[in-house]
Amino acid sequence: MKNVILFLFAFIGVNTVFGQRDSVIVLQEVVLSDSKLQQFADGIRVTRLSDSVLQRNRGMLTDNLQYNTPIYFKQNGYGMVSSASFRGTSAQQTAVVWNGININSQLTGQTDFNTVMAQNLSEVSVRSGGGSTQYGTGAIGGSIHLNQNLTFGSPFENTFRIGYGSFDTSTIGYHSEWGTDKTSYSIGIGHFSSANDFKYLGTARRNENGAFTNQNLDIAIGQLLSKSNLIKVYHNTFFGNRDFSGTLTAPSDDNYRDLNTRSLVEWTNFNTNHVQRVKVAYLSERYRYYANKERDDFSFGKSGSFLLNYDYLYRYKKWKLNGIVEANTVNAEGSSIRKENRNRLAGILLISHTPSDKFSYGIDIRKDWVSDFESPFVFSMDVKYQPSKIYTVNLNASKNFRIPTFNDLYWEEAGAGGNLELLPETSLQGEIGQSLKGKNYSFSLNGFYISTSDLIQWRPDISGNWSPVNIKDVTQYGLELETEIRRKSGEHQWQWKNGYVYTKAIDNESRQQLIYVPFHKVTSNLAYTYKKWGSFVQGLYNGEVFTTTDNNQNIADYLVLNAGLTYSFPKKMGIVTETQLVVNNLLNENYQNVAFRPMPNRNIHLNLNFKF
Repeated sequence: MKNVILFLFAFIGVNTVFGQRDSVIVLQEVVLSDSKLQQFADGIRVTRLSDSVLQRNRGMLTDNLQYNTPIYFKQNGYGMVSSASFRGTSAQQTAVVWNGININSQLTGQTDFNTVMAQNLSEVSVRSGGGSTQYGTGAIGGSIHLNQNLTFGSPFENTFRIGYGSFDTSTIGYHSEWGTDKTSYSIGIGHFSSANDFKYLGTARRNENGAFTNQNLDIAIGQLLSKSNLIKVYHNTFFGNRDFSGTLTAPSDDNYRDLNTRSLVEWTNFNTNHVQRVKVAYLSERYRYYANKERDDFSFGKSGSFLLNYDYLYRYKKWKLNGIVEANTVNAEGSSIRKENRNRLAGILLISHTPSDKFSYGIDIRKDWVSDFESPFVFSMDVKYQPSKIYTVNLNASKNFRIPTFNDLYWEEAGAGGNLELLPETSLQGEIGQSLKGKNYSFSLNGFYISTSDLIQWRPDISGNWSPVNIKDVTQYGLELETEIRRKSGEHQWQWKNGYVYTKAIDNESRQQLIYVPFHKVTSNLAYTYKKWGSFVQGLYNGEVFTTTDNNQNIADYLVLNAGLTYSFPKKMGIVTETQLVVNNLLNENYQNVAFRPMPNRNIHLNLNFKF
């Protein structure tokens, strides 16, 4: 413990020594909800989804991300549990960061992306590559950032959305934001529900137990206390009630209800050459699972996580130094998990240097002390070189880690059990990328390599009982290609974005591709606007995936197209009305995302948006 204290005070002291001040204060910087993503990612690939892109899909984050990013999603039926596979890694190796803090479940170690509604977020960003130094355990394949950026001095604006579509699907949403010189707020309420009783193509059956209802609340408030002090408050509540769909071979009558809350208070003190922040957050999650929804019997699980974070950023000429101390305590219990707790303390140092307009680099280091594990020392390095205005080369490398979750260690249930002998996962990751960006086009190509030791994976034994084990050696490598073309001629505007991902994810012991990792994924988005009219077409191609570790069984590849048409009516009585008609699965593709779980056939959704 003595060494821990010495380490933390050492780099806090280094930051405090540089206490000089310049003359210009830029408020816009402290309005950002995730400053590390903005300032310490020069050599990292970051993809940002704008508000207009987020509005094209219905209500859940899965719909937005799978059509616009390289990430592969596995869904147990539409609206059911949705998990991500980033560069061939597992769902637990993708960190989800909400306003700068990691919100992956303390029980499962992952985020169910069908419990996240994106319509009230300012921005969704995808950071490729290892990020354990900045965002902690789980950020091995990459991280997904959900940001609510407060804006001061903004007019009073309101948006009301209502929609209805096939399978008795309805959406309702309201978002309001306003800002003065000293106060800013944003509030959003969302509802998304569906009977979800689509037909199983090629059969006489329907999805008879797939109904769901999602409710969501987002609040963000900022108050400027003085010229150099700002308080920000964020809150999110999500409530979901889902009947879990059955399969082609087995019906289902179970139900799952979950309630997740996130609250964050952040105090910021800023000057031109330094910014210090204190964050206090509390995250809670709880669920009830009914094996038979007609009965009152249920199993449950719940967890609470308290986080305290101190962050000091200092600028000196072309240097940026950021020291962070973070403490976290977690408690969890449930029907299948006895009451457990975990305490963690972390020290982080981020360094960024820009010697010239063409060259910059960053070095990050992190050390965690965890109550129930020996956590490894991790680091990352990134380099950005821009020899011309249109051409850029990026390099980055990192060591990352993931600690076993409470479910991995302590789960106790008939047919499944945790493993107290599990070791943390560690990985080494490297990436090289290059990009061309002009006025009307962009092109990027990235190659990545990840070597993971002690990968945690749940597997059945000879008796069919499931338990997590460490896989000694796993390698993932591949390519990511992205292109964009933009054209404007008078009132005609075109935008065409395409992405291709090739991923090889190999268990080096069996020499087989990991399950549910496609070799190929292609996305394509074409948008066109003319005056008050707009239209778009989305395409998603997923290559075949294997469903068994011996690669003897697979799910066939599939292509899904969506198309939409929008029209903005002339402004009347201060209200702008926009209508949007979307046809999903335009070609009526019969496809499965998880074995024996069909996805929806062709369906239509009509939306009305009112802005005032």
